[in-house]
Amino acid sequence: ITDDTITTDQIADTSVHGRRNLIINGGMTVAERQGTTTINNSQAYSPVDRFQGIGSSGGIFDITQSTTSPDGFKNSLKVEVTTADSSIGASEYYVIDQRIEGSNIPQLAWGTSAAKDVTLSFWVRSSVTGTHGGAVSNSAANRSYPFTYTISAADTWEYKTIAIDGDTSGTWLTTTGVGIRLYWGLGAGATPSGTAGAWGAAEYRTATGAVQLIGTANATWYMTGAQLEVGIATPFEHRSFSEELQLCRRYFYAQQPKGLTSQATNDANCILGTSYGANNVYAVIEFQTEMRVYPAVSSGGTWYARANNSISFTGAFGTQRRGRNNYTVGQTAGSHSAGATLWCEPGNGSYLYFDAEL
Repeated sequence: ITDDTITTDQIADTSVHGRRNLIINGGMTVAERQGTTTINNSQAYSPVDRFQGIGSSGGIFDITQSTTSPDGFKNSLKVEVTTADSSIGASEYYVIDQRIEGSNIPQLAWGTSAAKDVTLSFWVRSSVTGTHGGAVSNSAANRSYPFTYTISAADTWEYKTIAIDGDTSGTWLTTTGVGIRLYWGLGAGATPSGTAGAWGAAEYRTATGAVQLIGTANATWYMTGAQLEVGIATPFEHRSFSEELQLCRRYFYAQQPKGLTSQATNDANCILGTSYGANNVYAVIEFQTEMRVYPAVSSGGTWYARANNSISFTGAFGTQRRGRNNYTVGQTAGSHSAGATLWCEPGNGSYLYFDAEL
């Protein structure tokens, strides 16, 4: 507060109170998908929950959860370029992004004369120095605010803050749809790039003139401590792991073993099921929090359904009944009595994924 008159709005915008961070999993601690996500002319969510990668051309990069992090943090999101794109086309782009649900942004009042200014802050480290870019965009893809930040030293953690004026124009959803798209650019052509520091009536993913990380083979980029909040930047809001996990599970829930080397261990994430008939297996998954929308389910690997301590079914599950609070999966297979209680356990590498991502 720079003047002598203290107002309620000034206190609200400069005090540390309540939940401030609109970004979920900004400390990169939750990684339900595990492993590595490779972006090869594709779009996919990364192992780090709520963050995805997009690449629209021939450059390839991997995304992993890393333990390389600045003091005060345990994890980061790591990008590594495995195939460089040194000739990016005019409409092509590569980004890391998080989509913020509209239900979480009514307090911003964007699209109105009362729109509030926000600040994006994060820790970043890269093997490529120079002026990097990113952008904030709306769901309709017709309002964007490109920004830049400078990496001064290679392979060194640096803290960045970016002030963003509240947008008094455009449509910003406050429903369960996409409220805000938040991009960190890894390289882009002229069309997805815009003038930094100003709102534009287009879908920009980064700032004009930003570093093309994707153009350097084996280049690395790490990010953690990502925070988007009303007003000025405040210290990162460290939530407990259990709270962060619950926030992530509104969008993605994984029923799978954690690091198993064999089937039927104590950490097998077993499911209690039953049989509707002699050749049917059904199991109900109770979600720990209500999901954003009815999720899509995918199943892989081998599941074992046991009745009277004998295996009556092996295979993958399909969809039977879906809801936002629970989901019934099943399969027409097996050999057991109608009404039998079944103990369903996953084999090594098997999973059930429930996806309600934006």
